[in-house]
Amino acid sequence: MGSEKHYFSTFFLYASSSFCFKLYLSALVVCVLRACANKIDDEDYEDTVLNRTWVLAPRVHESDVTNILNDLLKGYDNKLRPDIGVRPTKIESEVYVNSIGPVDAINMEYTIDIFFAQSWYDSRLKFNGTMKVLLLNSNMVGKIWIPDTFFRNSRKSDAHWITTPNRLLRIGNDGKILYTLRLTINAECYLQLHDFPMDHHSCPLEFSSYGYPKNEIVYLWKRYSVNFAHQKHWRLYQFAFDGFRNTTEVMHTQSGDYVIMTIFFDLSRRMGYFTIQTYIPCSLTVVLSWVSFWINKDAVPARTSLGITTVLTMTTLSTISRKSLPKVSYVTAMDLFVSVCFLFVFAALMEYGTLHYFVSNRNSSKKKKQKSKPAKSPVIKVRPGSTLIQVNNIAHLQDRDDYGYECLDGKDCNSFFCCFEECRSGAWRQGRIHIRITKIDSYSRIFFPTAFGLFNLVYWIAYLYL
Repeated sequence: MGSEKHYFSTFFLYASSSFCFKLYLSALVVCVLRACANKIDDEDYEDTVLNRTWVLAPRVHESDVTNILNDLLKGYDNKLRPDIGVRPTKIESEVYVNSIGPVDAINMEYTIDIFFAQSWYDSRLKFNGTMKVLLLNSNMVGKIWIPDTFFRNSRKSDAHWITTPNRLLRIGNDGKILYTLRLTINAECYLQLHDFPMDHHSCPLEFSSYGYPKNEIVYLWKRYSVNFAHQKHWRLYQFAFDGFRNTTEVMHTQSGDYVIMTIFFDLSRRMGYFTIQTYIPCSLTVVLSWVSFWINKDAVPARTSLGITTVLTMTTLSTISRKSLPKVSYVTAMDLFVSVCFLFVFAALMEYGTLHYFVSNRNSSKKKKQKSKPAKSPVIKVRPGSTLIQVNNIAHLQDRDDYGYECLDGKDCNSFFCCFEECRSGAWRQGRIHIRITKIDSYSRIFFPTAFGLFNLVYWIAYLYL
């Protein structure tokens, strides 16, 4: 009896374990089959982002795109423009400016890095399919018609080819084509340097069709035709960007009328570099030349060396200021300032030369007269310019109200200066200007700073505000 119970319990446990194993195995098979079914279903879908929510969207197979392209290119002639013989092709243009600069004033050109976009319709490239736009690379560019656009004022243009050609092509199912490429262009910009370095310029960037006239291709600006990257990466070291303007005009030639699209970039020069390198050194050199007015007129080596040094310094500054400019034939604002500073320095040197010449000649002539004249009755020495009246061989002094004025020896009283001898005899005329030659330094201490200050006032007002 006990053995039968033991056998029955053993059999019951074995049957239960077998049933559980079969049940587990069945559940595992069902899960595997369901996963395989889901995997098969998911092969036709891909994950896309829609309003920041991950959903399943149909995936376009590569064979579908290949079939669309093969159908589009059947019988397609890329040598013929769209709608040839029917109506002109409209090309919508857009420019994204990546950077501008540097501006080369000597060669009168500037460098610009742009993304140039063109879009047009080609009815031959319409297609039907699940895709609305075909995203293609540069390999497709040579198989369809593209405009023959060129930049008219470019001296050198480079397309970017690293690591692959920087070109983009998009074909819409309605036949609209978008073609963009990246270019670095050295364009001409004829600078008018009359107001240099306070000048303003509008540097153009012109493009048009090379072979198609207006009745074949018409260029149009998009609504937001020109966009700019952040200016912190631009290389306008001496210039500030003031804005832009775009225009459309028609140029008449013998081969036809061509539509020309132009973008003008307005630039204004920053004066910081030239103020430090030219204006301040020139002004300080002029002030340095005035030091000679406070040096004794008998210190010939000191005053001569100071005058020559300042003149040579101004010559060097004038040469250096011209190195950053093209060899234009007209006078710029900086040339005017440097030239006037040179004249002030040269005039300071000539002032001492004039003073030394007349003082030395007067002293030598007096010594000769003292040696050649016989002894006369004693005469009281008076200040120069005083009038001497002799009565009975006695000299009496009759002073004028103020102090006397020295006159240049040997000069006529009718001229600007009158000589002392003729002033003694009363031949000078009242109201005529009489300059005391030994007081030229005193006059120069007032005249030179005043004249230079007035020049700076007129100069800066004229070029900055007028």
